[in-house]
Amino acid sequence: MTIRPPAALSYAFAALCPLAATLPGTAFAQAADAPDSAGQARPVALSEQIEIVTVTAQKRKEDPNKVAMSISAISGAQLQAQHVNDITDLTRTVPNISFTAATGNGGAGPGTSNIEIRGISSGAGAATVGIYLGDVSLTVGNVYTMGAVEPKFFDIDRVEVLRGPQATLYGASSMGGTIKFVPNEPDLAEREFSTYAEASSLEGGSAGYLANAVANIPLVRDELALRIGVQAQRAGGFIDQVGNGGSVLAGNINKVDDQEVRIALKWKPTAALTVTPSVYYQKVDARDIAAFNIELPRYQAQKQVREPSKDILQTANVLVGWDLGAADLTSSTSHFRRKFDRTQNGSAYNSYSLSTFLTSTEDGGTAPPELIEAVAALPSAVYLNNRVRQLAQELRLASKPYDPARSPLTWLGGLYVSKQHTDINENDPIFGVNDTFAQFGFSSSDPDILPGANAGSFPGDNAFSGTFHYTERQSSVFGELNYYFTPSLHATVGARYLKGSSSLDQRNSLYLAGAGNTGSSRLSSTAFLPKYALTWEVDPAHTVYTTAAKGFRLGGSNVFVPPTTCAPDLEANGLEQGPATYAPDSLWSYEVGSKSRFLNNRLSINADVFYVKWTNIQQGVYLPTCAYTYNANAGDAVSKGVEFDIKARPFAGLTLSASGGYVKAELSNDEGIRNGVIGAVQGAQVQGVPKYNAAVSAQYNFAAFGDRSAFVAGGVQWVGSSKGSLNPEQTDYQRPAYHTVDLSAGLTLDRYKLSLFVKNALDDDTIIQHPQVASIVQGYRLMPRSIGMSVAARF
Repeated sequence: MTIRPPAALSYAFAALCPLAATLPGTAFAQAADAPDSAGQARPVALSEQIEIVTVTAQKRKEDPNKVAMSISAISGAQLQAQHVNDITDLTRTVPNISFTAATGNGGAGPGTSNIEIRGISSGAGAATVGIYLGDVSLTVGNVYTMGAVEPKFFDIDRVEVLRGPQATLYGASSMGGTIKFVPNEPDLAEREFSTYAEASSLEGGSAGYLANAVANIPLVRDELALRIGVQAQRAGGFIDQVGNGGSVLAGNINKVDDQEVRIALKWKPTAALTVTPSVYYQKVDARDIAAFNIELPRYQAQKQVREPSKDILQTANVLVGWDLGAADLTSSTSHFRRKFDRTQNGSAYNSYSLSTFLTSTEDGGTAPPELIEAVAALPSAVYLNNRVRQLAQELRLASKPYDPARSPLTWLGGLYVSKQHTDINENDPIFGVNDTFAQFGFSSSDPDILPGANAGSFPGDNAFSGTFHYTERQSSVFGELNYYFTPSLHATVGARYLKGSSSLDQRNSLYLAGAGNTGSSRLSSTAFLPKYALTWEVDPAHTVYTTAAKGFRLGGSNVFVPPTTCAPDLEANGLEQGPATYAPDSLWSYEVGSKSRFLNNRLSINADVFYVKWTNIQQGVYLPTCAYTYNANAGDAVSKGVEFDIKARPFAGLTLSASGGYVKAELSNDEGIRNGVIGAVQGAQVQGVPKYNAAVSAQYNFAAFGDRSAFVAGGVQWVGSSKGSLNPEQTDYQRPAYHTVDLSAGLTLDRYKLSLFVKNALDDDTIIQHPQVASIVQGYRLMPRSIGMSVAARF
């Protein structure tokens, strides 16, 4: 039986990088010296302008200030310079993004988090934010115990965060927005070898490190090039496992190791044709989750079973670009696999649940109280073996950029098809259960002492076995048309017609499966997803826009809920059995914004307001008696808020920044509570969504030791309070606000760039999430203060 805690949360909270990471003008590269023709360093002239990071939000390269949507674009140089290593860092510095753990994951760990944008947060059903690595869609549903795929920030040209529905160009699940990890492409002209390494130490914890190397090799100049990179990383641990007497059994159990490999080949046989095949491999090996027991001394966890995980991602993509003269044709053929194996501590659920089926002799049964107590105390594990594989094909044809001498129209059209398989195998052994019954003179297969038991109830001490095979198919036709009334004013009309289907074939057996279930369920749906926008370039430096767009995500199938063990909960919700499927949900988003550059691009100010109406929300319904969850459509919500991003360079050496977002996301009716979602009443705050986040930073670049480039930087980030659950009775209902401070400094010596950094400099140890798992209240905090240094070199 799967562990279903009511509010399982994110596994680790890395210290935050300064908002300088979001500033094109604050990359460490600016503090470095560029090599001359002899390979020696020479001083870099500091620019007085803020660098512009181009984006491909609309499937073509553009200046983000000309795109009618709220976008944050962070270059790879900035990510590395500010020691941003994962999505959790990113969510603190980009407005109105948050993360929380997937529903029913039994504790937080790598690979279990969901990403939310603008308050569109749901731990049930399909994802609400699309995740892309280049042209490869990595979007997976909140299936059973998995969260979003989290590519590491390795050999990345930039990360683009697109806020608001992106269904027209990115399809289902991009209803809150889309995050694009755009890798570096092979360079056909220049040979280059770069390395980067950093080492750090956690306050009260263990050391961490990161090392990578990337080579770019033109094999045939201007025609064929190879790019290959490798990386290894360790995030230090700070939680100790202790025994009943308080003795430390293992230290720093929550450390995480990962390795990455990326290979890309770029072939340009003619001026009009480019073929770019690429592969990416990533393995994340977590020794345990980052939860500790609040009742115990500082950062200690008392558990009978450790909870490691191993998450392996493999992607392959062939991208073809063909200039046809009047238009550009792009083909993307992609495949990805995810292998995610993890262990959960099932002692508090499986063993206790089994003990409740034994009837004590004091109540007229046959089981002595000592046997019931012994069974309840047995250790139990939940072994989960998850496999995802997807094949996708996209073809798109785009007109040339706008030219008033040619046509007032630009356009883009395309086709997309995909098929995704998800296989899950679960086994829940209760270690020693057969021997425990025998020690008391009983058999675990005797129905007189254990109702419903038989000879096959606990083979090898296994109490539950389940296999689940999900299949999801999508096919779409999409397009966008821009009409320029004048060179400065144009309207956009876009649409996507989508057909999707999902199915689940499942088999549950052994004692804790109740009566067991072997069955199938199917669900098909279609959607028409329009988008409308109006863009006015007041002048080359100032743009205002308004957008209305629809977002959508597919429905799906539920895992089997045993009607025997879950009968009281189902009856309380007016059901005889768990629903086989749940329906799609959708939203409409309305946005007005402006993007301006002043003083010859020494000051930029972007701001927007948005209003989102979300209907038929997919919600998880938790059954407290049997610890199962099923998904249902329960109620509506409204999310509204503002975002701003200000960057300034008063003079060449100084860069200042401030950004933030405020969001008010609340349920707008009581349908949720009528469907069994406790606390889902009108006015309830959508769970997992901070009311605000904000950050300020400053970086000063200067010359040191003569002509050496150096910098100092600092930043503060604030995250507002949120609700970890809709249910006010849950321990994680109220999550506190918190803030962090980060500092860094760097110096260039010839080919080498050295830096020192401190993350969470004040060692803020606020317990920002505290869910209750069975009788244990767990705590999660920011990663402790981390002090480290890094060195980068380029040859």
